[in-house]
Amino acid sequence: MSSVADRLPAGRESWWRTAAIYQVYLRSFADGDGDGVGDLAGLRDRLPYLAELGVDAVWITPWYPSPMVDGGYDVADHRDIDPLFGTLADAEALIEEAHALGVRIVIDIVPNHCSDRHPWFQEALAAGPGSPARERFWFHAGDGPPNDWPAAFGGRAWTRVADGEWYLHLYAPEQPDLNWNHPDVHADFERTLRFWFDRGVDGFRIDVAPALVKAEGLPDLAGYRGHLPWKDQEAVHGIYRAWRAVADSYPGERIFVGEIWLPDQARIARYLRPDELHTAFNFAMLTCAWDAGDLREVIDTTLTEHARVGAPPTWVLSNHDVPRLVTRYGRADTTFGPRYFADVHGTPADLELGTRRARAAALLSTALPGGVYVYQGEELGLPGVEDLPPEVLRDPTWTRSGHTVKGRDGSRVPLPWSGTEPPFGFGTGEPWLPQPAGWAARTAEAQAADPDSTLALYRAALHARRGVTGDVTWIDAPPDVLAFSRDAGFTCVINLSGDAVALPPYESVVLASGPLDDGRLPPDTGVWLLR
Repeated sequence: MSSVADRLPAGRESWWRTAAIYQVYLRSFADGDGDGVGDLAGLRDRLPYLAELGVDAVWITPWYPSPMVDGGYDVADHRDIDPLFGTLADAEALIEEAHALGVRIVIDIVPNHCSDRHPWFQEALAAGPGSPARERFWFHAGDGPPNDWPAAFGGRAWTRVADGEWYLHLYAPEQPDLNWNHPDVHADFERTLRFWFDRGVDGFRIDVAPALVKAEGLPDLAGYRGHLPWKDQEAVHGIYRAWRAVADSYPGERIFVGEIWLPDQARIARYLRPDELHTAFNFAMLTCAWDAGDLREVIDTTLTEHARVGAPPTWVLSNHDVPRLVTRYGRADTTFGPRYFADVHGTPADLELGTRRARAAALLSTALPGGVYVYQGEELGLPGVEDLPPEVLRDPTWTRSGHTVKGRDGSRVPLPWSGTEPPFGFGTGEPWLPQPAGWAARTAEAQAADPDSTLALYRAALHARRGVTGDVTWIDAPPDVLAFSRDAGFTCVINLSGDAVALPPYESVVLASGPLDDGRLPPDTGVWLLR
């Protein structure tokens, strides 16, 4: 299997330090076989689009065999491809074709839990209480759950089986947590890493990376001091040191990206020490309000804490688990928190305002040093779909909340590629989630012909950012305006105020997220300048 490193210019060996990585939510990207579900054939057909967009790598959500209770994050076999998406041969062909275009492939790995259909869990159920098979999971006897831990999708984190024992699942009951105190778990995941590295993948995005190790004794959450008893335990770092040694044994700088939802940037940086993970998602920008002071604090803290461990920062505005940026930025409260999907139900969003802000945010995130992530459809300026009928909802949050929280499906609606009506070139069959009829103007085809489109803005920014170097130096600016320079006279200005502001002296405009007003920057607009 070829390595993409052989096809890239010299001097870019540490590609992950500045990479633009595009997230493909596979079920919703492109359907190649007409069954209404995105697949590897559809992704292979669209690889030239991604290369033209200007991304360095593609991160693909789980493609493994799965009952799809949680969109594939309930994995039944980490070393195969679900027939819904294709075959192992299709995956190998995808890797080869992406590398030929200079695009790397990063895949998801889900080490905290597996599917209840996984052979290990089925063996554990059949073997009964006290069996060695149950030691790979967290089984406990008793009349009630051993502690008060809640599940992320609602309800408690323990489910009782027919013989009376309880098992732990931090997410859905169909996703039993693995016990990382057991040597079988360590050995099996190392085999998985090598299986995919041997096939040419360039890295792994690690789902819920801090949660693998649980506090000794599984103490109650109530009264527990320190970090959550199921997250960010010290022993988890040993796991990632062992994984880093595996990655480092392969050529071409294979990488790990941690999904690390922690409120403390200093704690996140501990995962990025030289012998652990390469990068992590920077959720601080994703959750931050559209506010100049808050964003500047996020940027400064991120740069400072990452510099302490010599790791590059990353900038993330959205993904498949959170609201679309256009929708979030179109509301009065522009933050994102744990109760977002419950609290905003029925609250209208100003999509015109959200679009202006999202375009400006795209210029901000791509202008900063380090890596940047683009969730599929953000380059098209797609809003979230918040009026999906109840009968099509698939997110387990919907059922676990007693049908009160619709959850994340509105951010996962299949992409519109072409044409004037659904399925908008997604495939020949009816998409697994319905697309809004009003998306005709947002298709990739329509936007490719418009030099002022959001797609055109992303393409220009992703290509131009490759020539931008240097650290961030803040420039004096009016309140509610972010302005900073980097080497070679590059300046980025983002106006988050309600009024137009004067631009600093400049020689030329490189990119603007919207029309300028005679040398002034309108509200909710961003610009790149050469000084």
